[in-house]
Amino acid sequence: MLKKLLLVFLILLSFASGWLVSGYQNALKAPAVIGQPVTIDIAKGDSFRQVLHKLRDQHLFMKPLWFKVIAVREQAVQKIKTGEYELPTGATIPDILALLVSGKSKQYSITFPEGRNFKEMRQIIEKNPQLEHTLQGMSNEELMTKLGASEKHPEGLFFPDTYYFDKSTTDVALLKRAYDKMQLVLQQEWFNKAEHLPFNTPYEALILASIVEKETAAKAERTQIAGVFSRRLTQGMMLQTDPTVIYGMGDSYQGNIRSQDLHTETPYNTYKIKGLPPTPIAMPGREAIHAALHPDQSNNSVYFVSRGDGTHVFSTTLDEHNQAVNKFQRQKQ
Repeated sequence: MLKKLLLVFLILLSFASGWLVSGYQNALKAPAVIGQPVTIDIAKGDSFRQVLHKLRDQHLFMKPLWFKVIAVREQAVQKIKTGEYELPTGATIPDILALLVSGKSKQYSITFPEGRNFKEMRQIIEKNPQLEHTLQGMSNEELMTKLGASEKHPEGLFFPDTYYFDKSTTDVALLKRAYDKMQLVLQQEWFNKAEHLPFNTPYEALILASIVEKETAAKAERTQIAGVFSRRLTQGMMLQTDPTVIYGMGDSYQGNIRSQDLHTETPYNTYKIKGLPPTPIAMPGREAIHAALHPDQSNNSVYFVSRGDGTHVFSTTLDEHNQAVNKFQRQKQ
């Protein structure tokens, strides 16, 4: 009888071992995510048990036992990183663990277009639901201090680009990246600048670049526009550029510049002041910065007027300029 019982036990043990091995092998290879991809958010301080509960709440096709066993075997229990993860369709338990350990969390993006001002940039940030918002009630000067910047005015100091970030990245952290990138780009372009420029600092170059950015969307014209403004600065002429007037008008600008606006003194009204305005007026891209530091010197034009199609007519004398204005702005032939 004892021998029979021992035989039965061994048979049962064999079946159990086979079942365990089969179950383990199946858990290694079988898809746990079937159908649509699944998103799981691992918060800071989540224990392994809490991570497992979050996975179970997503109704994945896996047994918690095998998830624990495989996690222990791969030494992943203490290595899971916080973040929001998108588990792709067909992912197995080892795939899921590898993703959670890698820290390659789901990425979101935000775009700051060239030519936007800082007020518009803050509005873009405020509308983004994935960022952690901390800017409410913070003045621009307080923000610049928080960024560790020496400048007090934020305008133009953030590089326009598309930035990718994890969920709950703070708005300040994102702005720090944009600020640091602008500093890097400006430093690179300043290092390779042309000679005999009518300004002495990278910040002044940034101011001119922001005006160039606002004056034309035609890439081929940027160096020409920069050339006009450089010659005006060299000759002591006023820049007389509408975008600076508009910036100085602030919220009072309603789509048109009136004659009285051109005669109203503001620090940005370049029809009333000589030289550059005190700060940039928008976020210039790399091409506008490059143009400001490599102005076209192939001609002596000091005037330009829009054709109405995004391009401009350049003139060297006031008479030529007035003729162009009559033709393209006043619709006179």
